[in-house]
Amino acid sequence: MKAIVATLAIMVSVSLSSPAQIRTGDIINGKRVTVPESSIPQAGRMNTNYFIVGSTEPSPGPPPGAETPGSVACVYQLVSGPSGCPIATSTNVPTGGVGAIAIVDAGDYPNAESDLAAFSTQFGLPQADFTVVYAGGKKPPIYSGWETEEALDIEWAHAMAPNAKLFLVESYQVDTDPTWQAVVEAGNLVAQNGGGVVSMSWGIPEYSTETGDDKYMAVPGAVYFAASGDYGLNQPFYPTASPNVVSVGGTYFNRNSKGDFTSEQYYTGGGGGGISLYEAIPPYQTIIKSIIGTHRGFPDVASDFCCAAIYQSGWTEVGGTSWSTPTFAGIVNAAGLLNKSSKAELAMIYKEYANATQYKADFNDIITGSSSCVVGWDICAGVGSPKTYQGK
Repeated sequence: MKAIVATLAIMVSVSLSSPAQIRTGDIINGKRVTVPESSIPQAGRMNTNYFIVGSTEPSPGPPPGAETPGSVACVYQLVSGPSGCPIATSTNVPTGGVGAIAIVDAGDYPNAESDLAAFSTQFGLPQADFTVVYAGGKKPPIYSGWETEEALDIEWAHAMAPNAKLFLVESYQVDTDPTWQAVVEAGNLVAQNGGGVVSMSWGIPEYSTETGDDKYMAVPGAVYFAASGDYGLNQPFYPTASPNVVSVGGTYFNRNSKGDFTSEQYYTGGGGGGISLYEAIPPYQTIIKSIIGTHRGFPDVASDFCCAAIYQSGWTEVGGTSWSTPTFAGIVNAAGLLNKSSKAELAMIYKEYANATQYKADFNDIITGSSSCVVGWDICAGVGSPKTYQGK
C-alpha cells in the first residue's frame, strides 16, 4: 500500500501537455458532443474515456442512429445479419460467453442491476449473472460522470458475452483509495470463476514509475484490457501502455444514407495511440520492432468507438475508447479460448498478425482516417478490429 501511495504522489506531478482531442461542442453525425468532466485529464487522477453524443438528457428509447449489440456484432461477423448490417434490422445478438468478466470502475452505481436489466430486455439479451463488488469491502460514494462509464462498461461487455459471469468492481477514486486494489480483486474474481477478462476503460498520462505498477495486472487466469484514450495520437497513456494489458483503440463505422455499413476507419483526433515513454518493447511485439523501436507500441487492437446506445435511467448515446474496451473484451471472452494471461493473448494476436493469410481472415486492417494509418500495425488501430471470433 505504501508503494502505491508513493506512486500516486509522483503521478500528481505529471504535466498534462494536451487536452482531450474530442471536445465539447464538436459535431459527430450531426449531433453535438459533450465531454464530461470525468473524461478531462487531470494530473494524479484516473479519467474516463467517453463522451456523450446528442442530448445529455435521457430519452425513452435508443437514440436514432446509435449502434446496438446486433449492429456491431453483424459488422464484426460475430452473428449472421442482413446485408449492410443496418442498425434497425440487425437484431441478432451474440450468444456466447464463458467464465467471467470483471469491470473495474470508480464510484458506486446504485442502479447498475436495473439499468443492465433494461438494456438486456431492449435488445433481446439474456439477463446477466451480475454481481457488484466493493473493492476492499468498502462501498465508495457516487462520482460525477462515472455512473455513465459503468453503465456502458457493463452493458456492452454483457452484450458481447451474455453468458459470462459479470462483476462490477467499484473502487474509490485513485487519489483517495488506489484503483490497483480493485484491479487485483478483479483479476482474482476472474481467476476464481473459470478464467476470462478484466476491462479497464480509464487511464492517466504516463508517469516515470509506472513499470512498478504493471504487476497489478498479472493475476494468472485473467486477460486485461485497457482503453487507449480519446486524446489523439502520440499521447502516452497508462495502463494501456503496460505490456500486461491488451490496449484497445477506437475506430469509426461509416454508414451510407440508407444506414448500411460501408467501411471502418480511424476517427481523426479520436482514439489514442503511440509509443510508450517508459515501457520496453515486449517480446510479443518483436515483429513490429522496425516500427516502434525499443519501446512498447499501442494500441494492440481496436473496436468501434462511436457511437453506442446505453441505458442509464433512460437512453443515451455515447462514444469513446471506454466503449471500445469492454466491447473487445467481451468478444475475446465469447471466443472462449481463455488464455491464461494478457501476454499469452497478445502473443497469439501478434502470431496471427505474422501470418498474412490468417491476419486478413481474423482482423480488419484500418488504413484510413489519419496519415498515421498504414497497411499493417499502426498507432491508429494496432493490428485492427475484430473479424469473427477467430484469433481472439
